[in-house]
Amino acid sequence: YGRPLLGCTIKPKLGLSAKNYGRAVYECLRGGLDFTKDDENVNSQPFMRWRDRFLFVAEAIYKSQAETGEIKGHYLNATAATCEDMMKRAQCAKDLG
Repeated sequence: YGRPLLGCTIKPKLGLSAKNYGRAVYECLRGGLDFTKDDENVNSQPFMRWRDRFLFVAEAIYKSQAETGEIKGHYLNATAATCEDMMKRAQCAKDLG
């Protein structure tokens, strides 16, 4: 890169749908940030299930990369109540790229 990387935590941390969360990620990355991240409180809520969030975030990353020609990223919170569920979420994130 040859420069400092710029990133942010997506806010608000709670209340967005998975689709709107993905849109916020896209807008940040398309606007010039190199990466975004989940707030540690973002997990899996009734209004934003983890798998949906992962899918919309992946779409945002790929779209912003295609439009900017730059490598973009997002740090997903994969924590869960059990180790098995955490591993499942981590594998899903890995499979998405």
